[in-house]
Amino acid sequence: MSRLSSRKQLGALVGVVVLVGAGGWFAGTQVHSPADAAAAHTAPKAGPVTVGVERQSLTATVVATGSVEFGSPKPLSLAGSVGTGTAAGAAGEGVEQRVTKAPVAGTKIKEGDVLMAVNGRPVLALQGAVPMYRAMIPGETGDDVKQLQKALRRLGFDPGGTTGTFGKGTATAVTNWYTHKGYQAQQPSSDEQQQLGQLQQAVSSAQQSLLTTTAETSTSAGGDTGGSQTGGASSSATPNPQSSTDAQVHQLQLESAKKSLNMANAALATFQSSYGTKVPAGEVVFFPKLPVRLDKVSVKTGDVPTGQIGTVTSSELVVQAVVPGTDAQLLRTGMAVEVTTSDNKKADGKVDAIGADAAAPAATGTGGESTGGSSESTGGSESDASANDAPGTSDTSAPVQLRISIPDSSQLAGEADGSVKVTIKVGASDGKVLTVPVAAVRTSADGQARVRVQRDGKLTDIHVKVGLSAAGLVEVKPTDGTASLKRGDQVVVGQ
Repeated sequence: MSRLSSRKQLGALVGVVVLVGAGGWFAGTQVHSPADAAAAHTAPKAGPVTVGVERQSLTATVVATGSVEFGSPKPLSLAGSVGTGTAAGAAGEGVEQRVTKAPVAGTKIKEGDVLMAVNGRPVLALQGAVPMYRAMIPGETGDDVKQLQKALRRLGFDPGGTTGTFGKGTATAVTNWYTHKGYQAQQPSSDEQQQLGQLQQAVSSAQQSLLTTTAETSTSAGGDTGGSQTGGASSSATPNPQSSTDAQVHQLQLESAKKSLNMANAALATFQSSYGTKVPAGEVVFFPKLPVRLDKVSVKTGDVPTGQIGTVTSSELVVQAVVPGTDAQLLRTGMAVEVTTSDNKKADGKVDAIGADAAAPAATGTGGESTGGSSESTGGSESDASANDAPGTSDTSAPVQLRISIPDSSQLAGEADGSVKVTIKVGASDGKVLTVPVAAVRTSADGQARVRVQRDGKLTDIHVKVGLSAAGLVEVKPTDGTASLKRGDQVVVGQ
């Protein structure tokens, strides 16, 4: 029993000794001399930073943010008054122009549709390249009249020909068209009717004057003849000065009366040639292409429709974007574009215009374009154009405008005024190629590109030909006859 107890005591003593020794060893490992501490804080020996060479396909893209808009925006205004002239007539014609039915933004306008109403009269849309610039009245000729005749024929109101002359057939077609739309075509005003009556009265007066003068001349001539016959031989041999003078006076009166009648007839004929049904300058707007969409409206009921009354666009959607000039230098019209919406819908497009050509037209304008003309050049001042010059200007970093067409607008249905991501593919490698980070390529003093490869602890320079660059990577091809570069090689990108 005592022997067992002694063994336990010995075992305990040995355990204590082991623990004390282990503690001392541990404490010794945690104690460092000043030299050891300094050595522990010394930076490791510098070495190159390397990245592995990869073999892959490269696709270079230009990425930008754009906005979805309706295409071909153009300012809209009226070419003149709606209805008759400025002098108020008995029926109230010529009173101040007021919008009685305002245009509605978002409306799709087709040929023959009523855009709006002014003083109860319509403003109608027709297709044609020549802008409305004057009232079209009987007897007028020109391309605008021919354009009107063609439009009337398309709408089913045959003017009898497309000669470019506003005749009776055109007047009848205009009248029927207005009636079909629920309006009355513009007829002569009360002032014009009064003027016609005055001209007709002038003709009647001139005719009466000529008849009277003719009768007086005939009577005078008969009297002279009778006197010479009763005066005997001596009388016929001696002229009568008084009778000769009277005959000359009557002849002058007769010629004057004839001249007055001719002038009165000419004035009446000139007036009648333009008298009848007409199309006032403000009652038709010609658009180079229909249908169009009323995008913005700047007038409301009761306003005077002067200046710009709104903006029209095509029904097609486009994307407007801006890219740095350095990126724009890589772009060309016709390049394929992928458009991605905020909810990840995709649409296919193409670069339609770059620089000044892609800028939207100015908000205001005069002449053909502001009335729906065919000219595409309406936008901005010279300084505006310079800010959106195509690539190649002195400031290559200046932002450049892009317009991207969307062949199938249904792909972006409901996305108008929304933001989208624009990705333009500007190049692709020919299959899989060797690629390295752009930082791995260095250019020697002789202009040759090279990469530095680390193999078995040694660094070797290999001359390469640089190809397509994309996403921070660049295609490289070794140009040294004896040097090789393969996937997995470690190229130096830094120290």
